[in-house]
Amino acid sequence: MTRKITVATPTSLINVGQIANTYVSTGVFADYQQRLAANTLRRQADDLALFASYLAEAGVETQAHDFLNDPHAWQGITYGLVDGFVRWMLTQGYAIGSINVRLSTVKAYCKLVTKAGTLPTSEYALIKLINGYRHAEGRHIDQRRAITRRGPKKAQAVAISPDQASQLKKQPDSAQGRRDALLLCLLLDHGLRCGEIAGLTKDAINLSEGTLIFYREKVDKVQIHQLTRDTLLAAMKYFQVCTPTSKLLMGSRKDGTLYGVMSQRAITERVHARGEAIGLYGLSAHDCRHYWATAAVKGGTDIKSLQDAGGWSSPAMPLRYTASSKIANEGVRLG
Repeated sequence: MTRKITVATPTSLINVGQIANTYVSTGVFADYQQRLAANTLRRQADDLALFASYLAEAGVETQAHDFLNDPHAWQGITYGLVDGFVRWMLTQGYAIGSINVRLSTVKAYCKLVTKAGTLPTSEYALIKLINGYRHAEGRHIDQRRAITRRGPKKAQAVAISPDQASQLKKQPDSAQGRRDALLLCLLLDHGLRCGEIAGLTKDAINLSEGTLIFYREKVDKVQIHQLTRDTLLAAMKYFQVCTPTSKLLMGSRKDGTLYGVMSQRAITERVHARGEAIGLYGLSAHDCRHYWATAAVKGGTDIKSLQDAGGWSSPAMPLRYTASSKIANEGVRLG
């Protein structure tokens, strides 16, 4: 028996190819976004909302939601508009780091819409030429503009001394105070991120073994930390008066009574308040992580160990802490 082989005509192949292109173009955003962490996607939504605000000031009616979900919303975007966005952020006083991140987001979506066929490849080629600012360039720009920063982020971390760290870990002997003491120990002694602390479950701490188990979203890894003496004592005191039902840290009312769970926003506000109580104004959870990493380097922790303990995907950030802690003229010998 002879099998009949059907050869597709060039016309049918073209049609199928066009259908395939249409399918890819409609799903290009969804395919990209499902690979992102939730925090990254939220940040990108904020970045594109600012891009929409810039266009609105230029007289272009847009919706940030469309930029995040609809490739066709990017029709008409040009090199000049993207370059103008960078210049607009400078005049608005946004930090150089923030400008670079937002430019990166816009360029990432321009790449996607080029793949979808919405943005001409010739236009995207020009957009790719738009660069952010290097550190030295940003410093020179900040020296020349009246408003150098906009938004809640600080130019530099709040410096915490060892004595101040000890003060922060010693909170009033109340239910709320014991909760705060445990919170600050997790930040100062273990370098957890704000979101990681908010995500800790009620079973995260094992008092009998003196360990903490938690999830590092940035590196997609579950870690176990050996509790420091201060953290173990703080946890023991906390569990004596608190019985969390889902998350480890309970929230608190204005009168100090504990209930529910502690959100990332509540953690941020509480760290700020406890810092002010000892004269550290503008203290954030990240400042505490900065203290932890710096103290670890000064204590002789090697780069690999710091990278693993801190949940970094590369040694770049630990190396920055090492560089900032190094005595610059340590190897200099004068004749």
